[in-house]
Amino acid sequence: MGIKRVLLCGLGAVGLTYADKLKEICELKILADEIRVKKYTETPPELNNKKIYLDYVTPEKAESTDLIIIATKFNGLDSAINYIKNCVNEKTIILSLINGISSEEKIAEKYGWDKVLHSYFIGHSAVRDGNKVTQDGVGKIVFGSPYKKNQQKVKLLEEFFKQSGIDYEIPKDIIYSLWLKFTLNVFSNQPSAIMNLSFGDMKTEAFKEFAKKIILEVKSVAIKEGVKGLENLERDAIDALSRMTNDGKTSMLQDILAGRKTEVDIFAGEIIRLGRKHNNPTPYNQTMYDMIKVLEEEKR
Repeated sequence: MGIKRVLLCGLGAVGLTYADKLKEICELKILADEIRVKKYTETPPELNNKKIYLDYVTPEKAESTDLIIIATKFNGLDSAINYIKNCVNEKTIILSLINGISSEEKIAEKYGWDKVLHSYFIGHSAVRDGNKVTQDGVGKIVFGSPYKKNQQKVKLLEEFFKQSGIDYEIPKDIIYSLWLKFTLNVFSNQPSAIMNLSFGDMKTEAFKEFAKKIILEVKSVAIKEGVKGLENLERDAIDALSRMTNDGKTSMLQDILAGRKTEVDIFAGEIIRLGRKHNNPTPYNQTMYDMIKVLEEEKR
């Protein structure tokens, strides 16, 4: 039995990109509260200067579904977890495309690990201005599970993406892969927001040397967390940066420029929390955390 019914939470840059892809190939519903449904209906979101018309449903009217994709910001995760309660059955697959390394755990606390796959989006950065998103279409969903009980769901999702023409990757070690994306976010999003740097600006040798010190700090915490296969983390993380478009801006820099709250609490904040847990110093992330909090206050 394949995936036919899909529910998506969150119409930011990543959410809208996949909503546009999925609306033609499955029974797609966008889950939102009444206020957002009214807003989206009256002023449809735009992707690459094209209005995107979608089918919306409120949490009260949402029904059981095959696949749930959560693509909100982290501060919207708790609401999303509550909103999907009528939509989850024993066969439901839940994907979180939220940045960071802790959203899957929060979802699994409510619905169980047998329904949650580890996942993230990686690709060229998108630009969001209000309800308008610009993205060149380059990107993929990376997913998998360290649990044997979930391998059938991994295969089911792979078949759905393959038939749908959605780019994806299933790495050998999804936990390492998730930490690799997290590391990229920690050493690129945060300095870019502080110093107003594009991806191209961060490809200098001077920045790479700075980034390596941040990567080492992340790696020291990851080791304490039991993450395996970290020998090439520095090389893989710097290589990931090299593939980003030079004129692209990180989501955190865009948030600062737009006066929005950033995701610093799930980047530096998470490293600081784990560092304290393991009595592991995290001075680079503590400094970046403090500086970004100042910028948030200044831009408010």
